[in-house]
Amino acid sequence: MPPVTEAPQNTGAALELLVHGVGGATPQEMLRDPRIARVTGDATAAIFRRTGDIDAEQHPERYRDRPIEEAYCWSNLTSGNGSRALWLLLLPFMVVNLAHWMRPTASGRTRAVRLYGVLVRLVALSLTVLLTAAACEVALDLTAWQCAGVPDCSNQRSWLGFLSSAQGGWWSQPGRRLALAAVVPTVLVGLLWYLSNRTWSAYESQRPLTGAEPDDDTGAEPDDDTCEDGADPTTGPGGRPALGRPGFWYGRRLVARLRAAHTAAGFLTVAASVAGAVARHDRAAGSPAPASLGRLTEAMLVLGAAVVLWVVCRRGRSERRLDNRIDRALITWLPGSSLALLVLTAVYAAWSRPGWVSAGTLPGDVTFRVLTVGQGVLVVALAVVALVLYRRTPEPRTVMYGLGGPAVAMLACALGGVMTGGVAQRVADWLDGPGTPGMGRTSLIDGPPVLLSWQASVIPVLLVILLIPAVVLGVRTWLAVRAMEPEVNREYGEEWPDAARTRQIARTRATAALTDSAPWLLGLVSGATLLLGAGAVAGAWASGQVPGLAMDGAGPFIESVAEAAQSTGSWMIGFGFLVFVACGRRAYRDAATRRTIGILWDVGTFWPRAAHPFAPPCYAERAVPDLASRMSGWTGRTHGRLVISGHSQGSVLAASAVWQLPARTRRRVALLTYGSPIERLYGRWFPAYFGPGPLHGLHRSVHCWRNLWRATDPIGGRVRLDRGSGPEVDRGPLRDPLVYGRTPEHPLPEPVLGHSDYQADPVFAEERAALLIRLGPMLPRQPDGDAPAPPGTPGAEESQGSSGRSSG
Repeated sequence: MPPVTEAPQNTGAALELLVHGVGGATPQEMLRDPRIARVTGDATAAIFRRTGDIDAEQHPERYRDRPIEEAYCWSNLTSGNGSRALWLLLLPFMVVNLAHWMRPTASGRTRAVRLYGVLVRLVALSLTVLLTAAACEVALDLTAWQCAGVPDCSNQRSWLGFLSSAQGGWWSQPGRRLALAAVVPTVLVGLLWYLSNRTWSAYESQRPLTGAEPDDDTGAEPDDDTCEDGADPTTGPGGRPALGRPGFWYGRRLVARLRAAHTAAGFLTVAASVAGAVARHDRAAGSPAPASLGRLTEAMLVLGAAVVLWVVCRRGRSERRLDNRIDRALITWLPGSSLALLVLTAVYAAWSRPGWVSAGTLPGDVTFRVLTVGQGVLVVALAVVALVLYRRTPEPRTVMYGLGGPAVAMLACALGGVMTGGVAQRVADWLDGPGTPGMGRTSLIDGPPVLLSWQASVIPVLLVILLIPAVVLGVRTWLAVRAMEPEVNREYGEEWPDAARTRQIARTRATAALTDSAPWLLGLVSGATLLLGAGAVAGAWASGQVPGLAMDGAGPFIESVAEAAQSTGSWMIGFGFLVFVACGRRAYRDAATRRTIGILWDVGTFWPRAAHPFAPPCYAERAVPDLASRMSGWTGRTHGRLVISGHSQGSVLAASAVWQLPARTRRRVALLTYGSPIERLYGRWFPAYFGPGPLHGLHRSVHCWRNLWRATDPIGGRVRLDRGSGPEVDRGPLRDPLVYGRTPEHPLPEPVLGHSDYQADPVFAEERAALLIRLGPMLPRQPDGDAPAPPGTPGAEESQGSSGRSSG
């Protein structure tokens, strides 16, 4: 943790630390000067000043009328080089990681909180197994088992000739083909392990600045592991919430454990795919391979799966202290043992079995059914736990009555199904040539599992369902625009209003308000996905055929609808995956597209990897310690005043960094936020960490806080703190545009700024100056640290106050 800043002797110097928002900004843009110099940091994240301000601390007399400005640029943490666009393929992992942080506020329900974390981690584990199973489906089943086993399919592809059963080579036996094809999913799992380990080293391995432990107004917290994943993140007034705890932004131990478990799960999934077909053949026919070897392999697979489940369920996050311990034996032996078991399974599969011919498909259909049913059960159980937590401590602003986490977990499962199913569908269609996999008739191969075709068939149905809320939102927005037009005219007081200009402003405001409709839209999508997914599983299980064949004899209309849904869904699910790949490739070459994709990660990767270790890295584990260390170091060294100024996502980073400061330092820091989603998005979707309790505590602990917002901003909004916690925080809605039409001072039309360029509003400079005045001159403490300043002395009120409230 940053060291406690000693009591200041005001030198007159004031620092404004600027933090940009989503999409990034250059230091030249933030400081409005092309001549800048790096003060501290590296090529990934750094703090900059104007070249003329480098020696500002030695000349405080130059800055009596303005603060020293510094810009913290962190955009390269999320949208730097082009290779990071490949993180798009990790989107389901990122989404399920968000579900961990969306649990409702908990009070006295430690077991329920722990159960919530366990369920989310199990859903995350199922996504890893699903991805690996899809790779096995493509490499082992469709390619090595089906196509290589059918001469008409393998003869059309020269690269499959040495595997073809028609050539009778050494690799032509089914077991050996499976053992060789297992290299593909094994390399995929190894690549995910490598990326997780590499991104940890590059982003999240920066330990917070060591120093004094953070002091709490409510006393020290217990230093044990009994509160892991179950501690109440909201505390009473003056207490330290989870975002301020020493270990919150350094989760090395948990990420290492989860990385080992998920890597082992991937290797075990590949081994099970190989061993399942081989053991099934050995039990059905007299095989020269020892039957005991197959039973031993299956027993070891079951044991490995049990160990993985134990590791995932056993331990969650430990936030109350900086946990530097690493379970070295676990993270070394678990993946290594699983890989060794996979190698033994491949050797077992390569045993010569003359006369063995591959026919039909591998038992992948059962695997995908079990995974889908398991994910549905876990999501329903997660919803029950979330409702229990919400009813114990209800927060009216929490989205979907606490069901935001389960809804997002369901969305992650749907994304995983679309991506994996899309790959399997497209590869099967490519291998089958002109035929349609699964439809018999002219098909060369049986195709992917029947369930994937049923899941693809429900996508057009889901899109039709979504047309209803789309129409409702469109009509409601149109009505809102009509209702706002008279209000806009009254606000600007135009005698002869311009109908087009008025409509533009009203439309921008109404569109910005659509953000608040996202919760119920997500709830509808998740609920429909759950029900349609259950119907797809039931249809696949009952019929055992793809929808186009299962509906034969049900009438011409139903048959045509089933075939249309199957073909359209298959095309759409494959097209969706190709869009992901195309976006990643375009982002690798185009900086503008890379910047757009980076915005997605600015929002989605703020949270640490608490559920899925293969999710994109958490940039806040680097940015928050950077900001906290800079604030603590500068105030301790110069004894000056400091305003941290954050826009959009930068305001969330700023608030998180202030929470990490010791209490005495927080009371001498002013917080200025604008275009901030800290309550509108984070407070509603992540109530346990940004709900009313933590935000009230932050307001009381900092010296002063001001938040600017616009009605035209689709992201930022009010903080919504009542006056009982101190002076008013919110100021707004700010006028946007500043001028309605042409004036002598503004001869050209002023733009509607929305979420951008808050500094262009004169209110920004006014509020910044007011915050610096509120910080005021401060005197050093008495030697004993307890005696108050004499009455009437400047700063006496501040030295006497212990609550850290603003004085004005």
